Amino acid sequence: MISFMQKIIVSGTLVLGFLALNSCQPKDRTAYKLKAADTDLLHRSVRQVTDNIVYDIFSPPVASRIYAYSCVAGYEVLRNDFADYQSLGGQLNGLGEIPKPEAGKDYCFPLASVRAITTVGRKLIFSEDKMDEFRAKIEADFAALDVPKDVYQRSIIYGDSVAKVILAWADKDNYKQLRTATKYTVSNDPAKWRPTPPMYMDAVEPHWNQIRPFTLDSAAQFAPVAPALFDKNPKSAFYKLADEVYKTGNNLTAEQREIAKFWDCNPFVANVEGHVMFASKKISPGGHWINIFRQVADVKKLTPIQVMETYALLSLGLADGFISCWDEKYRRNVIRPESYINQYIDPKWVPLLQTPPFPEYTSGHSVVSGASSVILTQLLGDGVAFRDTTELEFGMTARSFASFNEAAAQASASRLYGGIHYRPALDNGLVQGENIGKWVLRKVQMHAK
Repeated sequence: MISFMQKIIVSGTLVLGFLALNSCQPKDRTAYKLKAADTDLLHRSVRQVTDNIVYDIFSPPVASRIYAYSCVAGYEVLRNDFADYQSLGGQLNGLGEIPKPEAGKDYCFPLASVRAITTVGRKLIFSEDKMDEFRAKIEADFAALDVPKDVYQRSIIYGDSVAKVILAWADKDNYKQLRTATKYTVSNDPAKWRPTPPMYMDAVEPHWNQIRPFTLDSAAQFAPVAPALFDKNPKSAFYKLADEVYKTGNNLTAEQREIAKFWDCNPFVANVEGHVMFASKKISPGGHWINIFRQVADVKKLTPIQVMETYALLSLGLADGFISCWDEKYRRNVIRPESYINQYIDPKWVPLLQTPPFPEYTSGHSVVSGASSVILTQLLGDGVAFRDTTELEFGMTARSFASFNEAAAQASASRLYGGIHYRPALDNGLVQGENIGKWVLRKVQMHAK
């Protein structure tokens, strides 16, 4: 017979054997994947690109270029996790084949996507130390998800390999050459743009139409109708347009003032107080629309690939929108309302918003708002209501909209309230942008056939 003590020894041995056997079982190497699919990791990376753009004070056209390359890089990596999405290689102007992940190997594609976004973003901005700090933090967040070491390292390497190809593509868009291009020469023609108070800055990016478009056949593909002809005669159409800006500015409601300031999106505003001048940094028009998408994406609980698909298409619309708009601006070279009104209507008049340093026609905010509203409506739906809190950090209140189209229309109208555009630049700019948005959606096919 087995004694009681022998039974205890046998039972203990079996338990220890079971525990030992269980401890030898391999860990689930895919347990991290659900947590790594948190879209906040992608949003944070794009937001860091925005924060660097604001900090470094990039102009709206340059900012849109940074968004486009960064977001395309992130999409090209993440799409490998989704069989029904295809590469933009061969679809975007000048973009060739994108490196493929090694067959049969495991990757954490969200980590690789974040790596590609931040690597490209880091190269295109100035404040590299800020991007380095962010990248160290977010990659540590991925490591904390227990991504296997070999998968982690392989994902980092893959993200860098895609970023390298995207940056090589960016190097050939003529941007570097334009850094040494001749400056804009101010004309004595009274109809032409001239520097405006308070800093009388040089014209911003007068050769931007020479940047290689991302989807457009040419910078002039969606050139709008011609603006009204310059005329000093009080009975002329041009004078009446200027007079509308003047009278509107002199009779603004509190609501119109709030709208103008909410959509100002001037990356560099010079504040003059006595003999002291200091600058205020703000988000760019493109950054504002990027942030609108982030807010709606959170509410709609989009999947990671839906997030990167939308970021990529939206940023392409922004980038081509600025190329198209800047082409028109320097072709028409229209004088700003502030200059015209001061010379022919009221020498003491000052617009509510600071006049940006480039020609008037068409309105950049109208163009990119038109493009953004078309793209977001197509991808996320018509009649999507949202509360836009983008400007809270810049001292303004949030505003609510019933749709992307309503937001675009208000963004456009804000330029009249602000005193920096005539009405045709707004109306025709919206149409110009809408045409570009529709073109991007037709030209770029992300879903595999």
